[in-house]
Amino acid sequence: MSGPGELLVGLVVLIGLIGIVVPILPGTILIFAAIGVWAFITGTATGWTVFGIATALLVISGVVKYTWPGRKLKDAGVPTKSIVIGGILGIVGFFVIPVLGLFLGFLLGVFVAELPRFGNSRDAWRSTVHATKAVGLSILVELFGALLASGVWVGAAVLV
Repeated sequence: MSGPGELLVGLVVLIGLIGIVVPILPGTILIFAAIGVWAFITGTATGWTVFGIATALLVISGVVKYTWPGRKLKDAGVPTKSIVIGGILGIVGFFVIPVLGLFLGFLLGVFVAELPRFGNSRDAWRSTVHATKAVGLSILVELFGALLASGVWVGAAVLV
């Protein structure tokens, strides 16, 4: 692949990494697609091997992203309903206050959902903090897998 082509792939990978941290874009899908295009265009065994390794890393991190934080939420006693309400208000908040509203809406949604369950704001806030930690853990797991996959691609792009 030509230098400008690899630069374009690298730019899409970078945008994907940013999309994981600031959930506006489908980061993992962008990284997967960019490395897949790179492998297709290079057409070498190394390219396809890199694509396979990157895909495995992204899939593994995707599975861990949903199972590990979910288990922590169950251990903390946060019901799925509260997370769903937080997610819905997060999406609404994103459109009301771009980017920042996603996080504020999520916090507000979980807190409002937990308040009737506990009857006091102290316990509802504690549950909201557990939910926020789980979401943060989910983002970190996804980012770690994406960074590993991106690192494999960068290593191959530099060496090939």
